[in-house]
Amino acid sequence: MKRVVILGAIAAVLAAAPAHAQRATCHKGASFEQWLDAFKRDAVSQGISQRAIASASHLMVYDQTVVNKDRGQKVFSQTFLEFSDRMVAKHRIDGGIQRIAKNRALFTKVEQQFGVPAAVIAAFWALETDFGGFMGNLPTIKSVTSLAYDCRRPDLFRTSLLATLKIIDKGDLTADQMIGPFAGELGQFQFLPAHYSDYGIDYDGDGRRDLIRSTPDAVASAANYLSKIGWKRGQPWLEEVRAPAQMDWAQADLTIQHPRTQWARWGVTKADGSPIAADAQAAALLLPMGRFGPAFLAYPNFQVFLEWNQSIVYSTSAAYLATRINGAPAMNRGSKQIVPFASAQIRELQTLLARRGHDVGKIDGFLGLKSRAAVKAEQIKLGLPADSYPTPELVARLQGR
Repeated sequence: MKRVVILGAIAAVLAAAPAHAQRATCHKGASFEQWLDAFKRDAVSQGISQRAIASASHLMVYDQTVVNKDRGQKVFSQTFLEFSDRMVAKHRIDGGIQRIAKNRALFTKVEQQFGVPAAVIAAFWALETDFGGFMGNLPTIKSVTSLAYDCRRPDLFRTSLLATLKIIDKGDLTADQMIGPFAGELGQFQFLPAHYSDYGIDYDGDGRRDLIRSTPDAVASAANYLSKIGWKRGQPWLEEVRAPAQMDWAQADLTIQHPRTQWARWGVTKADGSPIAADAQAAALLLPMGRFGPAFLAYPNFQVFLEWNQSIVYSTSAAYLATRINGAPAMNRGSKQIVPFASAQIRELQTLLARRGHDVGKIDGFLGLKSRAAVKAEQIKLGLPADSYPTPELVARLQGR
């Protein structure tokens, strides 16, 4: 017990230590100050002006609390129902409907230009910032500087830091105007700085891309981004369905698509039991919590939600919220109570799967797409219903019990 306390104390000291003392290993032992000097030289070589660097320098500092927050994220270890119950709330559904009505001309123009429905844009707007109600309260440049020096995702945040300087150079925002959450996202749709730089649009005609204060700029930029990453005009994205109790659950996989005629032959119906459209439209059967939970047909446009955020929990919640804003009723919660796996249990499951040779990605307590694919592979091997969702029985079998 005493050894655990001592190790915990050492870990606490290291966590609080300044960056120049830690000398992050991914930077070959360079202190933060040495790393920052090299970064600034590289930025200049990539065309960033000395003026932009000078205007941001007071914020290009290391903050350990930002790194600690980044390493402590747990929100996507929640189940789909836990997350969607909290995030797909009535005030967001009603808020989406109201804002579409209030900005009808804007949404109509944006959909005509980019092909993205108002309900989809409103769903992301709601989930990311409650329609601009809270966009974060930390200096963006300080956040991305800290995370660029940290060794967890240095390349991503180095790119973000360069992008903030490009935004300053272009005259869109000043360094002090960039305020957001700890991970450095910006604006009403929480764009990464690189996405802001690459996909941001001046839609109100004032000569600046202001995704923080300009609703036209923010909405059009979100539509532009969704269009560029693959949104298909006039196509559906998600539809709640009911799957029969007996079917080949291995077909329920985002990597497997069948025409709706095939799903209809297998007994998949609309949520109210009426027939689904029997046509050639391709769709995958999505079971975010396995065969006993909610069921959806995920259309090719659903992949765009996954591109926005790779968490299956977030993406399904966003797509579901868009259907609710579009007029769909509340979903069926499933046929039986599902015991959720806590983060520690998912880590144990990931460890067991990794030992059996599966690529689960990082063992992090999040049931991501790689972990779900590994679960499915073991379910097939063990003769269990292969719905890609873990159960106590599966864990017991993996443990040899």
